[in-house]
Amino acid sequence: MPRLSYRRALTRALADELARDESVFLLGEDVQVGASLVTTGLAKRFGTDRVRDTPLSEQAFTSFATGAALVGLRPVIEFQIPSLLFLVFEQIVNHAHKFPLMTGGQCAVPVTYLVPGSGSRTGWAGQHSDHPYSLFAHVGVVTAVPATPADAYGLLVTAIRHDDPVVVFAPAGAMDVRADVAALEPVPLGRGRVHRHGDDVTVVAVGHLVHDALAVAEELAGEVSVEVFDPRTLYPFDIDGVCESVARTGRLVVLDDANRSCGIAAEIIASVVERVRLLAPPRRVTRPDGAVLPFAPALDRAVQPGREQLTTAIHLTMKDGS
Repeated sequence: MPRLSYRRALTRALADELARDESVFLLGEDVQVGASLVTTGLAKRFGTDRVRDTPLSEQAFTSFATGAALVGLRPVIEFQIPSLLFLVFEQIVNHAHKFPLMTGGQCAVPVTYLVPGSGSRTGWAGQHSDHPYSLFAHVGVVTAVPATPADAYGLLVTAIRHDDPVVVFAPAGAMDVRADVAALEPVPLGRGRVHRHGDDVTVVAVGHLVHDALAVAEELAGEVSVEVFDPRTLYPFDIDGVCESVARTGRLVVLDDANRSCGIAAEIIASVVERVRLLAPPRRVTRPDGAVLPFAPALDRAVQPGREQLTTAIHLTMKDGS
């Protein structure tokens, strides 16, 4: 099985879709030189007409992509920094997302918004380290957060082929993950994945935190049987898959690298407790309320959820339900 990095999986997905469909094109700031190391080599292979550098005006080129999609093209926009999505939230949510709905399906807006390096990137500070995926899930925009190289490839390919807007968050913590990949194929939206089966507690982990959850599950294997569930997409969300897992284990912990209040972790817990009777109160491991990540690396790491916090949450959940 060939070994593939998460970053190269994104590049491969873009290259494969550019080659497969002439209506696909890529735009963003410095995509021709591959500033994010995701689009490297694509301009040379496919030409600068299809891999287009843009001015430093996110509102302008995001609206441009909406117009291009309305006339039959399939734009992919790369955002170098996740916080740039705040600048274009109106263009995505009020225009691209709503046009098909408000026209009764008479138009399609197949735009993919790719955010390579979402979340903290070691001291990039407050305006560069957000993980705003819950905002897009809240308003109903298709939102994907792949954790592995295979899912990074598969979800990005599916996003590009989808007829509605899709935001793909590629977490900074996953970009250098490498894995043996037997086959690269599209991954369906709204279908989660059990990475590790267990009997005592279900840990739902978002994005790169899947790898931390798996490490903790291995460390606790002698005392707690941990099941690790990766939703892969946050909207649509595989609530049936999560509930099936929790119904077997009876306990739930959610690991989410976003702010606590109004985060996806709270939504997952609320959705599960509406359907499943738990043996113990659920717990969530997240960033603090209203967190803004500091520049200092030690403080940056202190604000993010980690393995130690997850281990504590699992122990407390097991104790509460004993």
